[in-house]
Amino acid sequence: MKSTLTSVALAAVVVAATAVAAVPASAAPAKTAPARCHTADLKAGFALGDDAKPEMGQSEKQTQASIWFTNRSNRTCTLSGFAGVDMIGAQKTDGTWSLARSSKAPVTMTLEQGDTVDFSITLLPVAASTPQKEKFVPAKFLVTPPNETEHFTLSWPFGGQILKQDAATHPGTYLNPIGM
Repeated sequence: MKSTLTSVALAAVVVAATAVAAVPASAAPAKTAPARCHTADLKAGFALGDDAKPEMGQSEKQTQASIWFTNRSNRTCTLSGFAGVDMIGAQKTDGTWSLARSSKAPVTMTLEQGDTVDFSITLLPVAASTPQKEKFVPAKFLVTPPNETEHFTLSWPFGGQILKQDAATHPGTYLNPIGM
């Protein structure tokens, strides 16, 4: 009788061990995706290299300036969507201009510690001879990372003027999403 009980108990242990070993890999805990980047995780600035400078001295076509975000935290994080950008003008009549977004679809960018990603601002410069009421003279940019409320204050380093279209439905000056 002991031998039959021992055999049944041993068989139960073997079946249980086989069941544990047969757990599919998909049931294993999933690796969690990185959280989004917060303003405190980042530093920001204008891209200043020769090939990155917008052509503000011309008025025949649009040009682009780029703003970068670098992950300065000790964790991996993501950015997706559009930054918020408010331009503050140098002229008393300029005020603040909140830039419209392009129709480009955003993608999610993953930033490990020290990684940098940028986004571009398409600008429509005008000639210096343009009447003052038709031009916006950038002085500062308030740049808010996507889904955040705190911003960076960046001084505009490139000079020039932009055609003032702060109330236009489809302005010639607008934002592109992070990574574009």
